[in-house]
Amino acid sequence: MTANIDVARLADLLREAARAEIMPRFRNLSDADIREKTSATDLVTEADEAAERFIARECRSILPDALFVGEESVAAEPALLDRFDEADLAVVVDPVDGTANFAAGVPLFAVMMAVVSRGETVAGLIYDPLGDDCMLAEKGAGALRRSGDGEAAVLRTASAAPLKEAVGCVSYSNFPASEKTALLSRLDKLNIAANYRCAGHEYRLVASGGAHFAVYSKLMPWDHLPGTLIVSEAGGHIMKADGSPYTSRDRKGTLIAACDEAAWRACRDGLFPDAA
Repeated sequence: MTANIDVARLADLLREAARAEIMPRFRNLSDADIREKTSATDLVTEADEAAERFIARECRSILPDALFVGEESVAAEPALLDRFDEADLAVVVDPVDGTANFAAGVPLFAVMMAVVSRGETVAGLIYDPLGDDCMLAEKGAGALRRSGDGEAAVLRTASAAPLKEAVGCVSYSNFPASEKTALLSRLDKLNIAANYRCAGHEYRLVASGGAHFAVYSKLMPWDHLPGTLIVSEAGGHIMKADGSPYTSRDRKGTLIAACDEAAWRACRDGLFPDAA
């Protein structure tokens, strides 16, 4: 267990933020409550900003020495990412992962948090406001699904399957155009290629045995640090497609979070044969 980090309290905090600031706004947003950031599919809502303020305020009492790095905080102050890379202790938060789904009234979004100590992710949490449960992990202590009433169950990833039988979550929209064309041409090698537009739920699926791998190219820390730790602690294998480790400082490259090493290799060789 990680000293001085009350992961159960952090899970409660994500639940409280969702109940106070996110769920009352679900399917109850006005046009003025939704704004574009960089594109029509990169959105921020009043729920994102209010939930992030709520979590930041409460984190100050739980982890007073930690740098708080939220997705919306970085949007307002990009230099926070540089401070994050040098921080001894940081809390990284995506207040509403899957904002485009949330804004459209689609019931597929999550609240995510990671605690990072000197560049190493030591705790990860993904809370599902609609299912009212939280997947959480501490470095070296395994991964759990914790229900709203506090009951917990151990998470385990699936075993690898041949690529033609595999279920993969492939977030292809953020790949450069030339790479996207090649990637799309190879997706017929899979049994199912899914894209939930919500990394939180895709990581939850891999961690709980419902998918064999998830693939990403836009490596912002709030999108991937919580899920990669949870999948790893559930028995999975996390590496970039070129074979290098994924770290909290990575912003570019292709990330593969797989149920085990054999599934990672099958995904890499089948979808990214030029990366090896």
